[in-house]
Amino acid sequence: MEPPHNDMSNASKPDPGRRRRPWVVGVSGASGTPYAASVLRGLLAAGEAVDLVVSRASRLTLLDETGIAFRDAHWRTDLREWLALGADGKPGAFPVTEADLADVRYWPAGDLAAGPSSGSYPVKGMLIVPASTACVAGVALGLSKDLLQRVASVTLKERRRLVVAVRETPLSGPTLKQLVMLDEAGAVVLPASPAFYAGATHIQDLVDFVAGRVLDAAEVPHGLYRRWEGELRGGSKEEADPS
Repeated sequence: MEPPHNDMSNASKPDPGRRRRPWVVGVSGASGTPYAASVLRGLLAAGEAVDLVVSRASRLTLLDETGIAFRDAHWRTDLREWLALGADGKPGAFPVTEADLADVRYWPAGDLAAGPSSGSYPVKGMLIVPASTACVAGVALGLSKDLLQRVASVTLKERRRLVVAVRETPLSGPTLKQLVMLDEAGAVVLPASPAFYAGATHIQDLVDFVAGRVLDAAEVPHGLYRRWEGELRGGSKEEADPS
């Protein structure tokens, strides 16, 4: 006898070949592409799957800040070069292999029929790093003008975690109101504001602090910065053991 179509007898059995539920990382056109690179490295180091959306405007920012031209047809090569780059522009600062990118899926920003554009596509949530004020406005108003904004809208309606790392200063009245709208809709509004108590001695430390706070909001484990433990240390890192 043919089983009913809604038979759930095998639903709880894991499929060993099935991809893990990913985090969507959206990169908008705001300055701060090193933040996005650090978040991506942190997700991959934690064993998380990633769906990546790079907006058209962010490609110009990425080219300006890193010299890397991000191309749809060669996204894996360009992404590997980007993630290997230090925040100070030093190439090869981080070792990135093809195997490291095995669980990354890329969706062009103009592809409104992409998987994450639907609420039925399984994801853990979305991290927008960095988020421009234009992106904030588009998400807050539900414009869905490109895939990044559409996925953010889907994330909110499905009550999934949305972290918006806004990178702008000063903030205008309309943007402040739109950030409040996002907060009220359930998003985590996380300004890209590095702290100094973790003993930063390099620009990468400041970048990693912000990226670490983004991962904290997503409850993804990482070791990107030294956490506050209630002890004053004079704003400097502990001396290395000479032995």
